[in-house]
Amino acid sequence: MVYDRPAAPGPLARVEEFCNSVRFLHGQDAWADLPSAREWLAAHAGPAAAEEVDADGLAGLVRLREAIRDHLDGSTGDRVHDTLNAHAESSLRPPRWSPDGTPLIPPAGGSPLGEFVGGLLATLATEEVAGRRDRLKVCASPDCRWVFYDRSPGNQGVWCSMRSCGARHKMRAMRERRSGEGAGGRT
Repeated sequence: MVYDRPAAPGPLARVEEFCNSVRFLHGQDAWADLPSAREWLAAHAGPAAAEEVDADGLAGLVRLREAIRDHLDGSTGDRVHDTLNAHAESSLRPPRWSPDGTPLIPPAGGSPLGEFVGGLLATLATEEVAGRRDRLKVCASPDCRWVFYDRSPGNQGVWCSMRSCGARHKMRAMRERRSGEGAGGRT
């Protein structure tokens, strides 16, 4: 399947890209092992960030990726928010305002990987406060969970693609209706 939706606009594209480093539907994970994770990080966060990550750091990034995905999907609870909060505490400084009045949540610095993570979390927080994050969604297919930016006029999109996940859902629903009709008459 080709994910053919345009990338999320502006800084949300980085959050979308971070979450989509795994393709559950195809069993592909750019972070399946340390060398491939370092390759992905070098391309997206820079070589210095890639060199920083070790096996424990990779496990933390995977937890963060899935916590962000769960948060985007509306999941609540200690596991999701504890993960987000722990990463925010270590990678972000308190909010500031630029000379022109733009609010900023600056990364804490200290390391390229920390700056990358801080930038993702700062984007997520500021876009939520600004009301723009609600269009960044997780595909409703439990097998897929691809993160996409919903450009539908009513912000009602639920599938990453109607040609794949939406079509599979419709076919499954049709088979269920037909099997119900055959088993006990028309419903």
